[in-house]
Amino acid sequence: MYTEITFPQNNVRFIAVNSGVDSANQQDNEFVPFVNIINEYYVRDGSKKVRASLKLKGESGEHLTTIPPYGYVKDTDNSEHWLVDPEAAQVVKRIFSLCMDGNGPTQIARMLKEDHMLTPTVYQDRQKRKVRCALPDNPYNWNGSTVAAILERMEYCGHTVNFKTHRQSYKIKKTIENPPEQWKIFRNTHEAIVDEDTFQRVQELRRNKRRPARTGKSNLFSGVAYCADCGEKMYYCTSRNFEERQDHFVCSTSRKKGKDMCGTHFIRAVVLEKGVLKFLQILLWYISDCEDLFRDKLGAKRKEDFKKELAAKRRQLTQAQRRMEELDRLFKRLYEDNISGKINDNRFEKLSTDYENEQAELTEKMQLLEQEIAQQEEEADSIEQFILRAKKYPDLQELTPAVLHDLVNRVYVSAPDKSSGQRVQDVHISLACIGFLPESIIAEMLTHAAKSRTA
Repeated sequence: MYTEITFPQNNVRFIAVNSGVDSANQQDNEFVPFVNIINEYYVRDGSKKVRASLKLKGESGEHLTTIPPYGYVKDTDNSEHWLVDPEAAQVVKRIFSLCMDGNGPTQIARMLKEDHMLTPTVYQDRQKRKVRCALPDNPYNWNGSTVAAILERMEYCGHTVNFKTHRQSYKIKKTIENPPEQWKIFRNTHEAIVDEDTFQRVQELRRNKRRPARTGKSNLFSGVAYCADCGEKMYYCTSRNFEERQDHFVCSTSRKKGKDMCGTHFIRAVVLEKGVLKFLQILLWYISDCEDLFRDKLGAKRKEDFKKELAAKRRQLTQAQRRMEELDRLFKRLYEDNISGKINDNRFEKLSTDYENEQAELTEKMQLLEQEIAQQEEEADSIEQFILRAKKYPDLQELTPAVLHDLVNRVYVSAPDKSSGQRVQDVHISLACIGFLPESIIAEMLTHAAKSRTA
């Protein structure tokens, strides 16, 4: 395009000294297309070799990135190993802690900027380390996207994560993100800055993003309160003219799609907060006094549920494995039939493509099932995890965002019942790690609390 069209049209003389090409002499240009093809082949071949090398390196568990993420440094004795950078790690921990307190990336960025914390790029530069982008004019100018990227990096749990991105071709420099199921994760390859539990809780909070209302006010139950009838989020409603007791949550389905889809019902924010606080106080009190009883009663139900779910998933995995073996046999038979002439090439290609697609889907399904089974087996000790969390709050007096997000997954608000002449409204609380408590345990908790008050 350039040598034969663009350059002549713009009266540009093109000279390639090493190749002996001069556009002023038409005879020199006769073999240029062939030279270009050979050069293109070398570049393409080099790209294939680099890709193969990176694939082998990534699948062996080595880091594909040449620069460790903010919070880590390369080990001087082994460049493939990362060490924690104490100063930067404290900032990373603070970012995760602020997110657990209910702050979003933009709010966290503003706090770091106000506290004059150096941005990652400036910090790396002042530590005489390699940086990938230009230095900002303001060394403290944190932005929400930087904070969000830190909050989403699994490397801070001590894991190596490869193949998160790819490029379509060596000619196209645009980076494309791969879906998480295509990532290769190698666990516990370096020291963690953030524990796995905190990281997972932050991801849950990030999925349920909470934006402040137009008044600038926000509530700790935003993104946590859901409608028990339709399962959708509840909107936080407030106004500059509202007193605190007037702020409330209302079903989003009713607001967006009308009462026919889900009846309009609301709950005041102060009522919800007081109710959840009271429930957690009784629960923590009960665990403190009757820890073994709580463990035994909940453990029996959890064990039974886990056993059924794991058995179902293992059956699915076994079926998928059998189908994979069957497809391998079909491939072999199909190939033999094609060689013997029983089926033609077109039919062979169509059937083999169908089988290959099915195998790819089965492989993906098997990987997902194996991950779910491994994760569920790890969650078998979820009761102990929740008890350890509960012990952090021996005398809970105030419900803060950090406490709520540490102990509660979601709260589900039902429509009010006025049949008794009074407004009665059920709130179902899904606890972190263990989900909903059985009614029998809740009844025993309330009985225990009543006896304790009268004793």
